[in-house]
Amino acid sequence: MGSRGQGGKGACGLPWRCPALDHPAMPATITSTAHAAILAAAAKAAPQEACGLLFGTAAHIETARPAANVHPEPLRHFEIDPAALIAAHKAARAGGPLVLGYFHSHPNGLARPSATDAASALGDGRIWAIAASGMVTLWRDGPSGFEALSYQVKEG
Repeated sequence: MGSRGQGGKGACGLPWRCPALDHPAMPATITSTAHAAILAAAAKAAPQEACGLLFGTAAHIETARPAANVHPEPLRHFEIDPAALIAAHKAARAGGPLVLGYFHSHPNGLARPSATDAASALGDGRIWAIAASGMVTLWRDGPSGFEALSYQVKEG
């Protein structure tokens, strides 16, 4: 992904920032369907890292869509398929669902950002969901690093 403070570039170096993501104090919610999709993707990909995109509005995650992990070392790292990222951002610009952030799994680690995650983050306000040991945690990728987000699972 990239390093923090890249001259106002958003997720994956795109030269825009989504105003809907500029509300770090908003409580997060995730649909039960999206929550289950993250856990299912993590279980299916194990022992490799799963990854995908989070869609919704503001701090409400409506959908979690798995994507191919194209990293050359998928047992220890993830890289979301660039074609999936580009397609999702193009669709959002055309009025489709907003890309709120990303998810990935830590099959042999903790459900918190790793040093590699921190080095890859942009500080663009996106939400990162991390699955490990059958649980999902949410994090805001802020300018000062990752901040844990409390959240509620909503039916849907």
